[in-house]
Amino acid sequence: MRLAGSNDGGARMPERRMEDGLKASVRSCYPTPDRNSRSRRDLLALAGLTAIGTARAQRPSEALDPASPQIGILLATTYTTGTLEERLDEAKAHGLACAQLSMACAGLPDMPDEMPADLPERFRRETAARGIRIASLQGTFNMCHPDEEHRRMGLRRLRVLAEAFPRTAIHICTGTRNPSSMWRRHPENNSPQAWRDMAACVREAADTARQAQVVLAFEPEVNNVVDSARKARQLLDEIGSPHLKVTFDPANIFHAGELPRMKEMLEEAFALVGKDIVLAHAKDLDHDGDAGHKAAGEGLLDYDLYLRLLRANRFNGPLLLHGLSRAQVPGCAAFLRAKLARAAG
Repeated sequence: MRLAGSNDGGARMPERRMEDGLKASVRSCYPTPDRNSRSRRDLLALAGLTAIGTARAQRPSEALDPASPQIGILLATTYTTGTLEERLDEAKAHGLACAQLSMACAGLPDMPDEMPADLPERFRRETAARGIRIASLQGTFNMCHPDEEHRRMGLRRLRVLAEAFPRTAIHICTGTRNPSSMWRRHPENNSPQAWRDMAACVREAADTARQAQVVLAFEPEVNNVVDSARKARQLLDEIGSPHLKVTFDPANIFHAGELPRMKEMLEEAFALVGKDIVLAHAKDLDHDGDAGHKAAGEGLLDYDLYLRLLRANRFNGPLLLHGLSRAQVPGCAAFLRAKLARAAG
């Protein structure tokens, strides 16, 4: 698929730059200051991190430390109304450094069949004008849907998105056998056929990503076919593509009865996939057996441990707020800043 009105003639990054080049290009969206350039102003900024307030929320987020993640947000699911520009203005006012964008922010379906030729430049221009980086794009569709044509339609739309936004990260979903929602569990999710269908779809998507020079990031989620860090490792090894990486949300990995083993499970997850994480989510949970549905800091997740594990794996990419309302953004962002400062200290 092509951009509407485009000539599809862009140059591609050389193949030899594969994994290191791709990870560098994705993480280059989140530049960090040189360690020698940190000033008294930076130290004063660190001292004020615990305040919920206002001064910090009036300017783009600054790196707490060269090794710290960059706080951002899933733009369309939090700022659910307004134009692209209005939603970005809100993110800027809340001091956020980056955002996952959806085509819904421009009044389109999340996964359009055709891309307006001017839209990618509009996204880049408007984010850059506000000092906000494009952390990733929403590219989710049900990659294990029982109807093969549904999967094929999703793959066609993913190609449209990837070709329009080369050298970016695209968040994807391994899906479920549930035909009505890719976020609901289904009894057949653990069947061999479900895995085969999902893996074949992911393999084709990874080839699209290779051609468009993007990184796809799937998320282990209790209601999906890939419902654990172990299965995420299995999928990464089976596909074997440098264009396939992980979105990690620790609020989404606890099956019923597993929450008391939080420390063990988080440490195991990072041992299995920590080096493959390119996107991290920040929300919370108050019970296991389902995906978390609480705003960051309002549940039971051990954020001190989570952020220490991100830091130990040298993750300094986007840490994206998720599952919260507009009104909760300032408090949750302040919570993350305070926790990141503690992890850095």
